[in-house]
Amino acid sequence: MLISSVALLIFASFLLINLFSLQILGYGYYTEKVTDQITTTSALRAERGNIYDSEMNLLAATNTVWRIFISTKDIKKAEKESGTKYSNLISDGLSRILGMTSQTIYNKIIGTNQLDVTIKKAATKDEYTKALEFIRKNKLEKLVFTEAQSSRYYPEGTLAAHVLGFTGSDNQGLYGIEYYYESVLKGEDGYYLYSKDANGNALDTEYSDYVLPTDGYSLVTTIDPYIQRELEGQLESIVLNHSVENRATGIVMNTATGAILAMATTAPFDPNEPYVLSDFYNKKLYSSGYIEGSDEFTRYKKELLAEMWSNKAVSEAYEPGSTFKIVTVATALSTNSAKLTDTFSCAGFYTVGGWHIKCHKVTGHGSGFTLAYGLQMSCNPTMMQIAERIGSDIFYEYVEKFGYFEKSGIDLPSEASTIFHEKESIGKTELATISFGQRFKVTVINHLTAIAAIANGGELVTPYIVDKIIDSNGNIISEHETKSRGRVVSEDIASAVADVLEKGVSGEGGAKNAYVDGYKVAAKTGTSQKFDILDENGNSYLRISSTVAFAPSDESGIAVIIVVDEPTSQVKYGSVVAAPYVSKLLSSVLPYLEYESTAEKINQPVPDCVGLSITEAVKKLKSEGFDYEIVGSEERVLRQTPRANDIITSRGSKIILYTSDEDELVSVPSLIGMELSSAVEAAIESGLNVMICGGSGGYVVSQSLPLNARVERGYTITLEISENDFED
Repeated sequence: MLISSVALLIFASFLLINLFSLQILGYGYYTEKVTDQITTTSALRAERGNIYDSEMNLLAATNTVWRIFISTKDIKKAEKESGTKYSNLISDGLSRILGMTSQTIYNKIIGTNQLDVTIKKAATKDEYTKALEFIRKNKLEKLVFTEAQSSRYYPEGTLAAHVLGFTGSDNQGLYGIEYYYESVLKGEDGYYLYSKDANGNALDTEYSDYVLPTDGYSLVTTIDPYIQRELEGQLESIVLNHSVENRATGIVMNTATGAILAMATTAPFDPNEPYVLSDFYNKKLYSSGYIEGSDEFTRYKKELLAEMWSNKAVSEAYEPGSTFKIVTVATALSTNSAKLTDTFSCAGFYTVGGWHIKCHKVTGHGSGFTLAYGLQMSCNPTMMQIAERIGSDIFYEYVEKFGYFEKSGIDLPSEASTIFHEKESIGKTELATISFGQRFKVTVINHLTAIAAIANGGELVTPYIVDKIIDSNGNIISEHETKSRGRVVSEDIASAVADVLEKGVSGEGGAKNAYVDGYKVAAKTGTSQKFDILDENGNSYLRISSTVAFAPSDESGIAVIIVVDEPTSQVKYGSVVAAPYVSKLLSSVLPYLEYESTAEKINQPVPDCVGLSITEAVKKLKSEGFDYEIVGSEERVLRQTPRANDIITSRGSKIILYTSDEDELVSVPSLIGMELSSAVEAAIESGLNVMICGGSGGYVVSQSLPLNARVERGYTITLEISENDFED
């Protein structure tokens, strides 16, 4: 009995110790294990915040779509129990509703044995409604299911696509501000926690919880929709007129605050369908020679998608060329290395380190001209001479002061860095090429930020895209404050440089094509070589054409940059390829922003000449100050261009009077890049009349009718002419 009692006591002690260990010491662990076994968590998705432009128009919003899914396990079980071929019924029915093949759905049913197999991830409301009716009609509630989900929707399509970016399959930001502000936009998901038995039936226990999701905040950007569309329109015109091979990009910035009013790159993608190549890239893909479906074809398509998504204004570096001469002159004035009145000479080249480095004007600019003239005429030898006075160490310090050695700080992802010489490796030749913007690379956004410091009186500001973060009720959570990165030059020097640039535009400088009637525009053009790609003889043959400008030049306003990568038209100079489009952009943007113009405003309606005799029509047009042209040999006007009561906004407009309704059509030739005299001759030979805009000599930079368009003989084509042919 003693032995039995001791044994029982030991056994009881063992049980008590184990019970204590399980129920007291292991309580939390085993409770969690049990809870995990009997509970299921269902996510409650947070609503992603919206993105607005500066006028509170929607640029990105969350749209509801529906996932259509099936239980293949239950379908097979139901078929065995009832003998009904549900697999065929469901395949045929859903294929007609969802726009899929019946075989695709059938393969999913017979190829899996799961409770949840997705048929379509993002069905539309119409598809969802029809699917519900199909389920109800055929009593498929336990076999086919629907689930509401959120997807991103971009109501403006390609507008500002490279700024916005897009989201992935799980609604997470992948590019642009969608990616940069992911933590702000996405919110915090909630969940519904409930308990279930072994068969999946819900249990009414204490192990249930419900946590509401917290929706993401919305972004109000600085993007002005009008300016954005104007910029995109000008960039597309450049690509069309100058056959651009590697895209064009541009930015419009508020010089005082750094707010980005517009930013665009050509051949944009549609954020609603980001994996669909734009026409530009689709043409590249199918002209590559790769066989569709091959590994090479697939790999090249991925490369093109990555390039298409890339924001060229932020993520790619380029050689700024002569537009950098603004920084060179500002540095020389700030360090007292030169004065604007100092005189220089140019023989068409300058010898540095044994190298004859050419000026764009091979015959030279002569001698005895001032530094101000040298900047306006974009004289390379002048820049090289003042760079020698500055010295490599001081020049390097000022390049750093202008912010080139650090990223601009813009709130966009994947900003590239400047590629520059090491300080100790800058010799005489390197210093010479730096002075006119060659043999180093900067980003478009960083370069414009530096030039904006000249425009605003010397302050280097941080550019930004998002102005406010707001909640779903419109309450402001945070608001951007202008950030100065320091003063780079004095206000007097900034003003002096701006004045020189403005006089170059309004006078006979190389940037005169950026002129806007009624406004003071400061501008500098540039044409840089691309040394990354050489021909078989080792020579660079590709060019980057650009223009940077700011206006009004005597007060803080807006700065604009347009960079054109690899134009293939006959003329590739920045003064021809970019400057006229900067002028057009500013001509529409400055009045829109209500900057006061000194130009005489003309708003004259066109008189109605239809039905009049030629004599009467000509007399009427002359009396109201209109020029005219008669097409046809009949005595009475049958129609006219422009139409009656259209508003003319510029002097010298010509009214075309047609006296015949003969339908003789001619084909429009390509006149872009031709000298004016040759272009006029080619147009007349094609049966067209010509109206010239922009100057009396130079090159054609745009034409009013597209290549190969069919128009009536005698139709007037408007040719815009560049004022010069600077290779700067």
